[in-house]
Amino acid sequence: MHELFINYRTQGGKDAAHVFDYELSKRFGTNSVFRAQKSIAPGANYVETLIKGVRRSRVLLALIGRDWVDTPDPKGPGRRALANPKDWVRREIEEAFSSGVLVVPVLLGRHVEQIDPLRLPKSLATLAECQYERYSTRTAEADLTRLGDRLVRQVPELAALNAQAGGAQPAAEASRGRTEIHNARQSGGVGAVHGDLGTFINEAHGPLHTGSGRQINGPRINGDGTNYVAGDNRGGIRQRFGDPKHPGTGR
Repeated sequence: MHELFINYRTQGGKDAAHVFDYELSKRFGTNSVFRAQKSIAPGANYVETLIKGVRRSRVLLALIGRDWVDTPDPKGPGRRALANPKDWVRREIEEAFSSGVLVVPVLLGRHVEQIDPLRLPKSLATLAECQYERYSTRTAEADLTRLGDRLVRQVPELAALNAQAGGAQPAAEASRGRTEIHNARQSGGVGAVHGDLGTFINEAHGPLHTGSGRQINGPRINGDGTNYVAGDNRGGIRQRFGDPKHPGTGR
């Protein structure tokens, strides 16, 4: 079964379809993504294969470019392709709606506007009411990662495939309940941690105390203007600034 079906028009959508197929196949497995040019075997009945491909999918991604609505019908001069009941882009989306497949419109480009339902055939009017995603070649990786993350949260089958392929958890899921430690090449001291809690220490030039109990060390950490703790760490922290011979200079 193909979990993802890529619906696109050759004019204006072919290149994007290749990118979607490549990137989503890397994440969920090549057998999970249906793209006509790849998934229809030589000699196979393409009509049956396309209809079955839609029905057996969990999600249909309708790639919608700038001229998607007004693309002319090559078999009917002066007519829009969408006005032709035999247009395959139209038929695949209609089949997805009738089969209960999740349909996700994907607007290709930052300047492609949301679909006007009045310009669609009645059988496709629902498409204008579906929450859309947006894809741009300039932000392709981020856009496809976001799309994949959202689909993982919506479709259990994709979540399972994502886990089997060793894919990363969605960003929101990955950060929940986890502490991340980042080494920012701090020289000395205790640094902040980008997570729920915790501490990192990196290249501290002297002894550090991070809890209760006694710390046995010299009278101070080397260097002027530093905090130091000696003995039992219960009575506060002494701070020393400036030249010890001229304590009033502050330099």
